[in-house]
Amino acid sequence: MFLHAGNNKTIKESDIIGIFDADTATVEDTTKEFLRRAEKEGRSELIVEELPKSFIVTRDNKVYFSQISTSSLYGRAGKKAK
Repeated sequence: MFLHAGNNKTIKESDIIGIFDADTATVEDTTKEFLRRAEKEGRSELIVEELPKSFIVTRDNKVYFSQISTSSLYGRAGKKAK
């Protein structure tokens, strides 16, 4: 199955490691460093035209920033948000 992450971007669900809230997850320094490194190494993709609400990390260490909330993404994947 595939998850529609916004702006016609789909991600294979089995490749997804986690879906994170952009506001709360980016408080920690380690997360900020992970995201900075992903951007520097060209492993991040901004699939939004506005401020991202969430980001998705995949098995190949890619990071996709989405304008869709984590709860909506979980709903699209047929899962309950934790």
